[in-house]
Amino acid sequence: MYSIVNPFFFSVVLLNAIHASSQASSSPPLMILGCGLDKGSEKDVDGRTWGPDDKFLQPGGNSIKSKASFQDPSLLDVVPYMSARVFTSETSYKFPVQPDKRYWLRLHFYPSVYGSYNPSESYFSVIANGGVTLLSNFSASITCQALSQAYLDREYSLAPLNTDALTLTFKPNDKSFGFINGIQLIEMPELFDSVAALVGYADQTVEVKSLHLQTMFRLNVGGQYISPKQDSGLSRMWYDDTPYIYGAATGVTNQAEKDVKINYQSMSTSVAPTNVYSTSRSMGNDKNMNMGYNLTWIFQVDPNSMYLARLHFCDYYYSKVNEIVFNIFLNNQTAQTQADVIGWTGGKGVPTYKDYVIYVQDDAGEDQLWLALHPAPDSKPEFYDALLNGVEIFKVNDTNLSGPNPQPSDMLMKAEEDERKFETHKRYNKTVVGSAAGGAAGFALVAAIVCVAVYSKKKRVPGSDTHTSWLPIYGTSQTTGTKSTMSGRSTNSANLTAMAQGLCRYFSLEEIKQATKNFDEPNVIGVGGFGKVYKGVIDNGVKVAVKRSNPQSEQGVNEFQTEIEMLSKLRHKHLVSLIGFCEEDDEMCLVYDYMERGTFREHLYKGNKPLSTLSWKERLEICIGAARGLHYLHTGAKYTIIHRDVKTTNILIDENWSAKVSDFGLSKTGPNMNQGHVSTVVKGSFGYLDPEYFRRQQLTEKSDVYSFGVVLFEALCARPVLNPSLPKEQVSLADWALICKRKGTLEDIIDPYIKGKINPESLKKFADTAEKCLSDHGIDRPSMNDLLWNLEFALNLQENPDGSTKGAARVIDESEFEDIRLGNNDMANHYKNLSLGSEHELSSNEEDSSSNHIASLAYISDPPSLLFII
Repeated sequence: MYSIVNPFFFSVVLLNAIHASSQASSSPPLMILGCGLDKGSEKDVDGRTWGPDDKFLQPGGNSIKSKASFQDPSLLDVVPYMSARVFTSETSYKFPVQPDKRYWLRLHFYPSVYGSYNPSESYFSVIANGGVTLLSNFSASITCQALSQAYLDREYSLAPLNTDALTLTFKPNDKSFGFINGIQLIEMPELFDSVAALVGYADQTVEVKSLHLQTMFRLNVGGQYISPKQDSGLSRMWYDDTPYIYGAATGVTNQAEKDVKINYQSMSTSVAPTNVYSTSRSMGNDKNMNMGYNLTWIFQVDPNSMYLARLHFCDYYYSKVNEIVFNIFLNNQTAQTQADVIGWTGGKGVPTYKDYVIYVQDDAGEDQLWLALHPAPDSKPEFYDALLNGVEIFKVNDTNLSGPNPQPSDMLMKAEEDERKFETHKRYNKTVVGSAAGGAAGFALVAAIVCVAVYSKKKRVPGSDTHTSWLPIYGTSQTTGTKSTMSGRSTNSANLTAMAQGLCRYFSLEEIKQATKNFDEPNVIGVGGFGKVYKGVIDNGVKVAVKRSNPQSEQGVNEFQTEIEMLSKLRHKHLVSLIGFCEEDDEMCLVYDYMERGTFREHLYKGNKPLSTLSWKERLEICIGAARGLHYLHTGAKYTIIHRDVKTTNILIDENWSAKVSDFGLSKTGPNMNQGHVSTVVKGSFGYLDPEYFRRQQLTEKSDVYSFGVVLFEALCARPVLNPSLPKEQVSLADWALICKRKGTLEDIIDPYIKGKINPESLKKFADTAEKCLSDHGIDRPSMNDLLWNLEFALNLQENPDGSTKGAARVIDESEFEDIRLGNNDMANHYKNLSLGSEHELSSNEEDSSSNHIASLAYISDPPSLLFII
């Protein structure tokens, strides 16, 4: 499924969609299986216990347990996604059930590499009790690629099966395989009425109780994300409705006063939690404006299918009949005339719901479901308004709930093709298989969200199909981009060796194995999309870090070549140095200087737990070091180099606490930067991703500046940049920090370890700098050298609160003075301006006298490192 979404909202909503599974204590009986787990049970981050699946497997099938080759950053926990049950032939589970009960069935898929099994080769079907097709010709890899999600959840509501067992059969396609990571089976109360009105057919109804349903959308309209543990006992997830609203007419959001009690009366509290009924979206108070538009939501669905739309209502403000009356439309057909919530419920704060069934045609362009509300003037209501509290969309069928595999949008495919041509022009061989499966989390998305995608042609089995994801399209992914296959992956060693000759060292595979003790697992110091990183020793005692590619890595050839091309030519005190590389016997390894103290993030927090022991001065010095490295990339090399993945895990710290920028696998050179940008497929990490880059797919050095602004607030607050367990407005650190900064409450979110220890002037300078970096438009952000100066100034204010420059002055060497005097490079422009200003603000100041600014250099605490390039 796909949706049109405001890109600036992207960073917040993207992670609202991250799955956080938990169960309320009042839940009905359930079973939770971690497929492929070894004997015993494992708990997830929420304390939920996942048991092994072995005892439910039926004899006669072929399956193996396997572990995922790497953990995507968007996976907040290893359970259940890092283990899988892989099926090489038709295999079944058998679960005990009550014959007269309805059940939630949730299937969890993480399309990683499992041993020798590549998820891109996985196509399979899932069938319940031999006659209900849930998935057909399903490819989790293709679906994740199109949705830019790292993993998928499928939720079904199975009608009573009239038998005491549920048989769930996984059937791989010919010469393929299937897999599953987790299964949840939850007995549920009967939430569905016997019949529902059929839209477009007067007086006709659909019998729902005997039908099976697939959850396509579940939205808390006008409210925030509701996690499973906040649900009313059924561990459902309710998502924010904002990405689905059509156009700019979004209405207004409302929330019940604290003294208003939601009174369910005779309705079951399991229908929806009170959080759904205590928030709503309405059109507003302007009658003339409201009569001129519809409050509309759009949902991408599978055509040629029937859908149940459940709309939730609760008026907690008005209390009289005919105060608000409105009409409800589904796909431009009238579903309900003169809807009056108080008339339905009889009182204020009483919830209700209405079910409507609609058939979506299989015609060209008929792959959307439109829900619209409009005031009903015929009833002459007191207020011309409409309201909605929640919406659920279910696909309904008695035998087949499958749909087609989605395909990335034409825009994304074209952008990837452009990038492939660009790489080919550079004479590198590579094989591209498509967009990454979510390279890190939920904010899930990229260009597939920006434009409506098209469905793929059926693959492998004519006439077979699979459905799209029920997760909101803002998904769970944290990193986006393309991925490379390792098959036929030769990078042309001769070319690489020639390219790096004299610049870095070529290691034999035997040398690499000796350095890492044959890739001994105890030497693993990190795992990423490229593969594992090992601590090693070369040349009689020199410590190194060896990054070894996974043979089925989602990164691979392209990143391997980019790292060598970039780092073999770059030498700087604040960049991690590439010592050499190895390409031999299908092994690709990169050898770097060993960074004794690990990543910047590790010294700020690990997971969600603060571990910070760094003082404010130390944090500033690390930020300054990283800024110097990025400043060199932007201005000191032959071409502008844009890092494209600036984050605290890519800032490493050596034994002397000096910061170094690392991981250049996504970096881009800008040979055409006279145009101001490089057109490229969007890549980066969610939470750090420049919204302008996402919108326009045009990369500039200001994209690094935006990401670095997020790093600055991360250093100040010592919390993850995306935390889906927090209230909606706090999920994104960047957004929340800006809100607090503008409200004057920034001190409330500062890391307690340094709170009260920061000079107010230093904090103000630092916060102003970070805020400017996060400007929505690149032209309003400072350049990296302006950013660097302001950080140095903030450090000086911390060290010398009286405003003196003792210990902060530095000597300008003759060549630098010449650059300043002549005004002939970026450094000269930087020292001429010496401000926080953006290019836009500084354009009028470019004629300032250089001599006036040279005198100001005494405020700089430490010179930028000597910059040079081979």
